[in-house]
Amino acid sequence: MSYRNYILEAPSITVYDDLARFLGTNDDGLITIEYLDIVKMAGHSCATVAGAYLCALHGLDALYGGEPPRRGEIVVELSKAPTEENAGVVGCVLSNITGATTDYGFGGIPTGEYNRRGLLHYSAPIDHDIVFTRRDTGEKVGVDYRPGRRVAPMKILMSAIGPEATEESRRSFPDRFQEMVATVFAHADELVDLTRLP
Repeated sequence: MSYRNYILEAPSITVYDDLARFLGTNDDGLITIEYLDIVKMAGHSCATVAGAYLCALHGLDALYGGEPPRRGEIVVELSKAPTEENAGVVGCVLSNITGATTDYGFGGIPTGEYNRRGLLHYSAPIDHDIVFTRRDTGEKVGVDYRPGRRVAPMKILMSAIGPEATEESRRSFPDRFQEMVATVFAHADELVDLTRLP
């Protein structure tokens, strides 16, 4: 089994999860999440999955100033509904990284700590694609993902399934599609906009 180089070489995200420390999962509660982990959970790599990962990578870094984000202590808001433009995929990726869930996550221990429910919100009344909020300080960062500045995923997809698709375009599709996703990573600074919010 092999994966594309960009998947293996993508920057990782290290979070601190106090629940992991409390339960003895590891000694220090630090968990490093690789893009490959997200690809395995999603079952594929595309511009949407990559974009969600990069929004978390850059958004959480801005929110925590280089310190490990505190998993389970971040509110995640998305402007779109789960079925709108695959926002549900984005929400799943962000949930895996931040621990935030709607109503399906861990409900906490009897003392009330470590609840993960009610931290992920769709169709939120926000002016950005995503807003991350620290529960401890209330600080917020708005994140917008604009892949169209560099890539055209639907155009590549239609070249393989559309009425003008040829045998050659179908054959070359997987390589061209993954080259497109690699481009997203290579130009992430151009495609992910960050805004500190009051």
